[in-house]
Parts: sequence; structure tokens; C-alpha cells
Amino acid sequence: MNQLFDTARPFFRGNLHTHSTLSDGVLEPAEVCRRYRAEGYDFMALTDHFVGLYGYPIADTLPFRTEGFTTLLGAELHSGPLQNGEVWHILAVGLPADFAPARSPDFFPVHDQETGPEIARRAVEAGAFVAIAHPHWSGLTQDDARSLEAAHAVEVYNHGCATGCDRGEGFLTLDLLLSEGRRLSAVATDDAHFSEPDHFGGWVMVNALENTPEALLAALKAGEHYSTQGPEFRQVSWNADRITVESSAVASVIVQGHGCAALAHHGHSLTRSTIDLTRFAHSPWIRVTLIDAAGRRAWSNPIWREIA
Repeated sequence: MNQLFDTARPFFRGNLHTHSTLSDGVLEPAEVCRRYRAEGYDFMALTDHFVGLYGYPIADTLPFRTEGFTTLLGAELHSGPLQNGEVWHILAVGLPADFAPARSPDFFPVHDQETGPEIARRAVEAGAFVAIAHPHWSGLTQDDARSLEAAHAVEVYNHGCATGCDRGEGFLTLDLLLSEGRRLSAVATDDAHFSEPDHFGGWVMVNALENTPEALLAALKAGEHYSTQGPEFRQVSWNADRITVESSAVASVIVQGHGCAALAHHGHSLTRSTIDLTRFAHSPWIRVTLIDAAGRRAWSNPIWREIA
């Protein structure tokens, strides 16, 4: 059986998308970091809006690292128009502190600036983990998403967008790209501004060697993580015929694949579920959703399979 996680490595809980008073958040960077640390997070990224209005900030969170809690430098990048005429929002975690700004004065496109795909490519080349941010909230078309070839992931759950406007998901964007052969992972985030209940609602669990920026970024880029609102994956094992999911107690385990392929196992306090994969015989990828009794979800990254 193939296994999704390396059980010799620990999991580290982290939030990849957060704002402070360096842009449009309401808390100082030190307090944002303190709250995530107090809530039991192992790491976080402060990703303020990288526009001229705020002085193109990349928050210096190094002073807020402690034993057992680390930070990743990052920003939410904005440059170039989407098809709907609005500006790109691109999550970049692991940026160098001296990442060069685009000519992006505010939250609107201007003439002769970098496109979204161009600034995303530049962020990846600088060492960042890049995700397509809140595609539902942004009104991203599939052509928009397809053009961002440098991305590692799609933000499939954004807690701030979910609580603030009920546009928090990105699964349609991810699934359609997967079916085009794009090898992308999924991330859940807060996008917290602390001006509404937009915090501590979605996070990643990274299966890394250690809780350091280097190890976390390597694991994120390799897709060695899952996303959650609370339920926990213990292991996902599969072969050509079936998939077995071990987890914290949940009420539903759902496998999704290409097109309309999906199959669910429902029950009470499920901790181990085996699902037949015959329904997915022609799907090159599958992914797993957990739903607990309170309706909270967790999502695996896509699993790629050899299809005869």
C-alpha cells in the first residue's frame, strides 16, 4: 500500500495568510503572532498587502519567534488585472525580506505593471511557496487560474472570506486544474484581519522534519501537508483497488476524483474507513474530505494514480 504521510515526522500546525496594521489588519504584528502562539499554532506567516499604499511591507516577524513557535516571511502580492478587471491576489510565503516590489500603488491594476503570472513566477524564483488566493472571493475565471503556472497550491478554504461574505472556497478551481493535469496542492487559511470572526478557522498541518522555516517550506512545496478546520488525518493508504483513511473521529469520509466521481462513507465516530476505488478507475487523481459531527472539515492533498 502507498502511504500519504511519513509517520516518522511530526505534524506542525500553521496559518499561511494573515494581516496586521502594516496593511489593513487591526492588530500590531507582535500581537498577531502572540495570539497564534497562544492558540497552539506552531508557525504562522504574516502576509500583509504588498502595495505602495502600505509601503510594500514584508513584516519582520523574526523577533516573535520563540522555542516551539516560528514564523515565515511573506506577503499578499497584487499586480495586473484579472479577466474581471480587478487586481490579482497571490499568496507568497517564504519571500526574502528584500523582495522587489511591483509597480502596484493600490488595489487596482495600472498600466504597464507586471501581470499576476509574472509576479508569481518571480516570487517562486525567490524561494516562495505560492498559492492562488481565495478564487471564489476574487471572481477568478478558470482562464485566470490556468495562467498562474508558477503556483504550488490553491487556497481551497479561506476563513475570512467564508465568514465575511460566504465566498470562502476554491475547490472548483482546484479540481478543474487537477483534471487538466496541474499538480497542485490545497491550503486552508484564515486571511485574518481580526476585525471580524475571521481567525483560527482554517489551517494547514505540515508533515515536516522540524519546525523551521526551511523544513516547513520544503514540505509545503512538496505537498506534504493537509488542510483542516479541526479534524485530523492520521494516515491515508491506497493501492489500485481501495483507499483506507485513518483519522480522528468523524461522521463522513468522502473520496473525490475527476468529473462527478465521488464516494462517501458515513457513520458515527469513524476512525478508519476503507473505500473501494472502482468508481475512480478513470480518474488520475483523487482527494479525501473528512467531516466531523460538528460539520468541520479536513482535506487531503490530491493523490496522483497511474491509470491504465
